[in-house]
Amino acid sequence: MHMADALIAPAVAATMYVCSGVTAGYSVKKVRLESDPKKIPVMGVMGAFVFATQMINFTIPGTGSSGHLCGGMLLTALLGPYAAFLTMIGVLLIQCLLFADGGLLALGCNIWNMAFYGCFLGYFLIWNPIMKKGMSRGKIIGASILGCMVTLQLGAFSVTIETLLSGITDLPFGVFVSTMQPIHLAIGFVEGLITAAVLIFVYQTRPEMLQGGVEKSDSKVTYKNAIVILAVAALLISGGLSLFASSHPDGLEWSIEKITGSTEIEAGENSAYAAAENIQEKTALLPDYAFKNSESAVGTSFSGVVGSAIVLVVCMGACYAFKFFRKSKK
Repeated sequence: MHMADALIAPAVAATMYVCSGVTAGYSVKKVRLESDPKKIPVMGVMGAFVFATQMINFTIPGTGSSGHLCGGMLLTALLGPYAAFLTMIGVLLIQCLLFADGGLLALGCNIWNMAFYGCFLGYFLIWNPIMKKGMSRGKIIGASILGCMVTLQLGAFSVTIETLLSGITDLPFGVFVSTMQPIHLAIGFVEGLITAAVLIFVYQTRPEMLQGGVEKSDSKVTYKNAIVILAVAALLISGGLSLFASSHPDGLEWSIEKITGSTEIEAGENSAYAAAENIQEKTALLPDYAFKNSESAVGTSFSGVVGSAIVLVVCMGACYAFKFFRKSKK
């Protein structure tokens, strides 16, 4: 659901950059008050895991469309809303700059649509209330599916609102909404199943890693080993399973194609579009997760592994640079 610059007017883009930036600043403030150094490797590894899983588009049967994990609900269940939001920013930033996945002008929109709802509404309205009186496998599955479906619906609706307010495309609002919402409902359901599977694994191995989880566990899998398993999974997904991603357009591209007959929309002639495109051309060393001017599968695997590693370093580096999870003891 990464938006391209062609959908967004500069004024809307600037507004969403401010909204996402203010939320990020507040999240930094909140995370710096936490005192839980064990979350540092979790933030890095799960950032890499979400990056890896976003490379795998799964087909939505009977539609000709595909979807991928957003990851906000998964991260917020493990890290809490503030650290999850910052982790998602790391993922989306690397995708935008290194792989030209999502427009640079639209980055503020993409952060809001893909991270804000899953991390904050997913936590405060769904995960936390459901887990308040105790955690169970059934509750985890229910919260995961409900959370992913609801927050992805909100994200998809925001895409249509931002496009409407921009007023630079020929996409009719009513038709766009009625096309976007059903397909993202299906995508959200599949994402919920994937999210539930990962969280059930964590619940069975180290439940204290989950927000609201019990402090002690009888599991023979150590905290460190659980993180290593998730890191290895991210490596295998990014370097191997990514090769089997669906070739169908994602929900947003599919919706645009249904209306216009093409997945592409031309950007306007405003200098802001040219400037954003120029920056991305210089920073995108692996555009579309491949070597430049090459369709080799090696490029996809290389992109997945390198991207996951960079996200891990960026997220963990931010923890040390901004002193996350290391509140000083008085």
